[in-house]
Amino acid sequence: MNIQRWIARRESDWKQLDALLRRVERRGLRTLKAEEIQQLASLYRSASADLARARTHQVGETLVRELQLLTTRAYTQVYQGSRRQEWRSVVQFYRWGLPAVIQHTFGYTLAATGLFLVGALVAWWFSWRDPSFMALLVPNQLIEMVRDRQELWMGSIVGIEPLASSNIMINNIQVSFGAAGGGITAGLYTAFLMVYNGLHIGAVATLVGQNNLAFPFWAFVFPHGALELPAIFLAGGAGLLIARGLLLPGKLRRPDALKYYGLLGARLVFGIVPMLVIAGIIEGFFSPNPGIPDPVKYLVGIGLLTLLVLYGSQAIPAEVREQATQVD
Repeated sequence: MNIQRWIARRESDWKQLDALLRRVERRGLRTLKAEEIQQLASLYRSASADLARARTHQVGETLVRELQLLTTRAYTQVYQGSRRQEWRSVVQFYRWGLPAVIQHTFGYTLAATGLFLVGALVAWWFSWRDPSFMALLVPNQLIEMVRDRQELWMGSIVGIEPLASSNIMINNIQVSFGAAGGGITAGLYTAFLMVYNGLHIGAVATLVGQNNLAFPFWAFVFPHGALELPAIFLAGGAGLLIARGLLLPGKLRRPDALKYYGLLGARLVFGIVPMLVIAGIIEGFFSPNPGIPDPVKYLVGIGLLTLLVLYGSQAIPAEVREQATQVD
């Protein structure tokens, strides 16, 4: 191999790679255009091959060291830089993207919430008038504990907080994923889960209300429920979005509609996972704690719900809103 001719032929690529790397190191990978990022990756692969060839043909320690430094810098930006970019994208999603998607799809979340409330009202109406209806939804041992012993069941969590918290998280995530994935059944399973959970809450609320235990019961529910219930409603909205794409594609072809509404739903589900994790921690460690006064628990619940509403309803820049709600 004619070393001087090879260096003369390849040197322009090395200089081009060095120039791109200087830009990235100064201003970040996001400042490059898509074609420049592809060019950076291509030049890095070529420089790596050149380094291997330089070592094989013993072209000189100086050139080997320069190519080694060049490829190390490129590797850092192509791989570690892309990981940093991914983390920035996650932060950007939770800062702006999730509120934009929540606002864009709010009608579907509202419909899921309505199904839940219908179930809760039906259970309250019939359970208040007919104790046998309540027994269809609430386990008998729970009814006996509240009616006969005037006790709530939350004390069973005390002493096993880590186990209870992890089980609660897993259950809430399963319910939410089921509600979202239920959209593929034309929304029937999503609607069932919303109504069923509403029936269960309505029946339990009636039971504690009839036995003058509503205040401590809601003191237990409110701190974690301020995050958990909205998360489940958002998951239900995601399921209804998928059902919309399946049943009512509109002007889009059905596969395109499923892709569009399905990805919007996926963004909602991705967004609620931290809410469910935080709610599980609160339900396992904070809500059942007998050392925390009930008024404090109500204040925490009100505070969390207020912050969530402010977060979801914040003003979103128009360009960010468009980017967050479009599907490639």
